[in-house]
Amino acid sequence: MLLNTKQNVPAAANIPCSVVRHVEIEDLGYLGEALAAGGVDFEYVDAETLAQENPDIAGALILLGGPMSAYDVEGHPYLAREIELVGRRLEKGWPVLGICLGAQIVAAAAGATVHGGERGKEIGWADVELTDAGVADPLWAGFPRRFATFHWHGDTFVVPPGAEVLARTDRYVQAFRIGHYAYGVQFHPEVVPKALESWIRAYRLELERERLRSEHVLCVPDEQAHRSLAFKFGENIARWLRATCHRASG
Repeated sequence: MLLNTKQNVPAAANIPCSVVRHVEIEDLGYLGEALAAGGVDFEYVDAETLAQENPDIAGALILLGGPMSAYDVEGHPYLAREIELVGRRLEKGWPVLGICLGAQIVAAAAGATVHGGERGKEIGWADVELTDAGVADPLWAGFPRRFATFHWHGDTFVVPPGAEVLARTDRYVQAFRIGHYAYGVQFHPEVVPKALESWIRAYRLELERERLRSEHVLCVPDEQAHRSLAFKFGENIARWLRATCHRASG
């Protein structure tokens, strides 16, 4: 683990990054290769192994997805520790990015309510549209205003106080930014389509309850376009992390 309390990052050095993983099958996907190429040295941290008295994580922090709910801290006590960890980082302006469950953890740490989506679950490939703020945001540089991406979530969140909404679907907020140092992304820009076979096996009962077939998960509209945007997203994240880590260490 990349765990310590110092944030000093030399200008020419690679950026240290801890990536909290809640289940093995939900990893960085395409983003891993793009982040490495952008000078980000990441290391996975299993969420359940986070120490009870966890010090702040050096450099950057990325929180990935998982099937649990951010508010189920009784069933998954480590979620409370993650929320506390992110809350400390938000107070100090240290960079954090949450994807899906990770976005809900960031929202909770910022004082927002996370809850079950009242308009149903979003599972499968569907369009996301950037807001005016999203179009202008550096994390989405090079993206079209509307693009197809992968979704698998049943929970959503109230937009955190002071946060700026960056992307939406017709049902829910899909991305937000807090200051210059924290992002939440509800969908899965990172996912590798061929890896979704393992998601289907792991989450088969949920698909059955929603009366969805594997085709809803596997039918990527344009695999090359999705991969291209995933790598663009990773490149943008790497640039943002470098700038934000240097700002935090200044």
